[in-house]
Amino acid sequence: ARQMCRMHPTASGQAAALFSLRAAGTYCIHYQYNAMETLTEKVTDMPLSARELLARLIKCEAGGEGDTGMKAVASVVMNRVNVPYGEYMRVNQGDLRKVITQPGQFTCLQETVGGQYNPQNVYNMSPDQIHYDIADWVIGGGLLNAVGESLWYFNPYNPECPPYFPANGTGLIDNRILEHCFYTPTQKYAQT
Repeated sequence: ARQMCRMHPTASGQAAALFSLRAAGTYCIHYQYNAMETLTEKVTDMPLSARELLARLIKCEAGGEGDTGMKAVASVVMNRVNVPYGEYMRVNQGDLRKVITQPGQFTCLQETVGGQYNPQNVYNMSPDQIHYDIADWVIGGGLLNAVGESLWYFNPYNPECPPYFPANGTGLIDNRILEHCFYTPTQKYAQT
């Protein structure tokens, strides 16, 4: 049964009908009708486990790339958790939740990209059993060997992978798996 939960005003202050429901006591779903009478949904204030966040991220980032593609993305996330130096260790200190939610790291954690609403975000994902299975696999120590020590991946929407990513040159191309290019840290990463 759904129950009412804490109400939130609209960010813009515009008059809009806003109501919240609590589903099974675990999180709040806020529904808001905008001026065009369309319904938007955002899961907020939710005490999602790191496992749940990872399963949602796997589905969002690589859900259409089969087991191998999803395991590759999950492996990069855990590489960031386990790297003993550089930005990811300094900022996230080996914490899976912090790695996933670190600002600017995953497009799927952004509700707005380039000033436009991003409907493909973790707040809109409902993971299937396969996503939980892969999350459990990687949390339990699984690693896709083809990813190696990669800390970054991205889809260039191009058959060629750029030699370096991110733009600051901290990652060097290591492999391509389906649509994503995977990058291992350069010496420059150690200085981040």
